[in-house]
Amino acid sequence: MRPADRPGVRFDDRVTGRLAAFAPHAKVIHVDIDPAEVGKNRAPDVPIVGDVKRVLAKLNKRVEDSGPPSGEIAAAREAWRSRIRAWSEEHPFSREVSETDIKPQHLMTEIDRISGGQAIVASDVGQHQMWAAQLLRFNRPRLWLTSGGLGSMGFGVPSAMGAQLAFPDKLVFAVVGDGGFQMSLPELSTLGGCNLPVKVVVMNNGHLGMVRQWQTLFCNNRLSAVQLECFPDAEKLAAAYGFKGRTVANPRELRSALEAAVAEPGPYLLNVMVTPFECVYPMVPAGNAIDEMVLGPPEPVAVEAAAQ
Repeated sequence: MRPADRPGVRFDDRVTGRLAAFAPHAKVIHVDIDPAEVGKNRAPDVPIVGDVKRVLAKLNKRVEDSGPPSGEIAAAREAWRSRIRAWSEEHPFSREVSETDIKPQHLMTEIDRISGGQAIVASDVGQHQMWAAQLLRFNRPRLWLTSGGLGSMGFGVPSAMGAQLAFPDKLVFAVVGDGGFQMSLPELSTLGGCNLPVKVVVMNNGHLGMVRQWQTLFCNNRLSAVQLECFPDAEKLAAAYGFKGRTVANPRELRSALEAAVAEPGPYLLNVMVTPFECVYPMVPAGNAIDEMVLGPPEPVAVEAAAQ
């Protein structure tokens, strides 16, 4: 683990889930620059107050000096890796393809095919963020730019622009949702004005998808303020800023549309209409422990059984 490659996180319910069930047998080292945060939720076995960059550098040096694991420790780690591989085979991520509609998984698979694990991908916040993390390969560090659990809608396009400025010869995607994208529309002026060849791919499901998913699964499908009834014409919007754009809704046209976007020497706005009610799994419901995650959609209940 290198400090520059691993961002920090808050030690809160986003990390722990139900606190009483969080890693009950683990030894916890809590590093935080604010002493008030240490032990606030979970009592650490080793509390360390300090700058995480300096602390991790020292911890890494200690690990390197101790040498590779051996004996019982090495065997335990290999057993754990084998268990994880078995789970991955038992519950693989879906790469579903439809003949009539574009599935979000299909979109991510096509981006992954074009990227080959070499492109820089900046995501916004929502379902597309989860599918991108699951289905896109990143063959080296610093290719995946995301705000993580901070939930910074509008993050995707400007962070992709920064990456493109830093690496002008790299292929850079901004993979965004139709909600978060509209929170960063003014950045298209900078994108066009600087002629940055960022490929902005909007996964457009007509909703604030992650909020809609929670309302569907946990609020008896009582939807409130999640449907986005208006979205700009991608071709006209991009043209207004001096570059090209397109909307694609046919799964047979998706591959060629992405290839055309990548082949364009300047920026490109590709609006991809995907199925509106797809849910992303696994997920951990609020208040649950990490081992109580939902692996897939609930089983349908027969009308007769429900009536009884």
